Amino acid sequence: MKFFENVRPGRSATYNEVTFDLPILYFRDDFFGLYYSCSYKKVKEIMPSANLHPLMLPNGRAIIVIAAYNYRDTTIGPYGEIPIAIPCVLNKKKSRLTSIYPLLKESNYPGFGVLVHHLPVTKVEARDAGRGEWGYTKFIADIIFQITPEYFACNMSDSGKRILDIHVPRKGFRIRDNKPLTTFSVKDNRLIQTTIKQTGIKHISLNTKGACVKFGNHTVADSVIDLDISTKPFMSFYYTERSAILPAGKIVEKDVRPFEGHIGHTRKATHKTFYTEADV
Repeated sequence: MKFFENVRPGRSATYNEVTFDLPILYFRDDFFGLYYSCSYKKVKEIMPSANLHPLMLPNGRAIIVIAAYNYRDTTIGPYGEIPIAIPCVLNKKKSRLTSIYPLLKESNYPGFGVLVHHLPVTKVEARDAGRGEWGYTKFIADIIFQITPEYFACNMSDSGKRILDIHVPRKGFRIRDNKPLTTFSVKDNRLIQTTIKQTGIKHISLNTKGACVKFGNHTVADSVIDLDISTKPFMSFYYTERSAILPAGKIVEKDVRPFEGHIGHTRKATHKTFYTEADV
């Protein structure tokens, strides 16, 4: 069966002034990111549901991933996106999961997903679709990418105020990745679980020399720093090719706490890509 087979016709959805077809199809993108440790206690406190349990490293700390998507060809047009997310497991019984096995298995592990803490995007249509359909914590930001033969990088700001910079060298072992990506978000006090089908070539490295995130002076940056994020990442990844299918989510729990994230302002944002080193 072909990857994009039987995805059309889909369901039409409208939020504010944007109308789009579900599922949203992602044909080509650049995707890279870093894994950090952070305070388990502080992460657990922001969970919208008591049934969402952050993964715990052997040192007793939780995990946070900061990544970047440079969507070059999609059914809602090109745009940039920076997910800041917390790997966790939805389970009514587990109080703590002291194994990183679910992180390795990802969505092949029962209940695994990532809670989307922040999800800045460069396009109003992507923000309205994401908040309206899934409750994703999207807001408008300016994102400039650098995609070179040596590294992936991006700079993110909000109306001239720097949020963060991320730099990921191209290194690591290569795998074929056909595992879906599962996200958790909150819409109308309901916990939404969305399983995103994907396929691509992924590179993973535990040697994170040269990889980093640098934070600016912005409320979103402050909220991540407040989770006691580690100074260095423990793992990096990037994809040399990737395609994905984003469907509607499903309600897995009702009457959870609100999780709206930073709202920001409606405006036209900057989305640029450089393929050589540039002073950004």
